[in-house]
Amino acid sequence: MRFFEQFPPPDRDEAEPEEPPPPLWAKPAAALGAAVPAEFVLGRGGEAAVGISGLAAYPNGFAFTVTAVLGREDRRGRVFRLGFHRDYFEDEPLSDEFLRVGVQFSDGSGATNLGRPMLPPDAEPSAPLLMQDGGGGGGRRYDMGYWVWPLPPSGPVAFVCEWPAYGIPETRVVVEGALILAAAERAITL
Repeated sequence: MRFFEQFPPPDRDEAEPEEPPPPLWAKPAAALGAAVPAEFVLGRGGEAAVGISGLAAYPNGFAFTVTAVLGREDRRGRVFRLGFHRDYFEDEPLSDEFLRVGVQFSDGSGATNLGRPMLPPDAEPSAPLLMQDGGGGGGRRYDMGYWVWPLPPSGPVAFVCEWPAYGIPETRVVVEGALILAAAERAITL
C-alpha cells in the first residue's frame, strides 16, 4: 500500500462547520466596490513620490492603493520591508523609513497605519479603522492596499502622508466625501 492510500478521504456527508459572520468592519468578501473618480499625488520629495489610486467604495467602507515610486532602484527590497511594515514595540521610536498614511473625516475622526487594531470580530469600533489590504512591488515601485471602515460622513475626507526618510513632509489632499458615498451606493453585492 502506498503511503497516501493509508489515509482515507474525509466523509463527505459530514456537515460543514458553520462559519461565524464576518466582522461588520471587514471589507466585504462578496461585493464589488464602485470606483471613486479620484487619483492624485499625495506627497513628493527629492527621492520619492507617493500617490493614491484605485479608490473604491463598498457598502461599509472604502479601499485605496498607496503607490510609492522611488528615484533609485531598491534592489534589496528594503523600502518595502521598512516603508510598509512596522515592528510594533511601544518602546521603539518610529523609524523615518516608515511611510505614514492616514485618513481624516470631516467630523475630525481619523485613522492611521501607525497602530494595529486588535479587535474581536464581534466588536464595533468607536473610531475609524485603516488596515493594510495586501501589496507588493519591487525595483522602483511599491503598491500597498488599504481598507477604511466605516464610510465617511459627508464633507471633506483628507488623505495624509509623511515619509521623512525621503524628504516628504506631512502632506494632505482632500477628496469630497460625497464622491465616496455616491460610489458606495453603486457597489454591487454578489
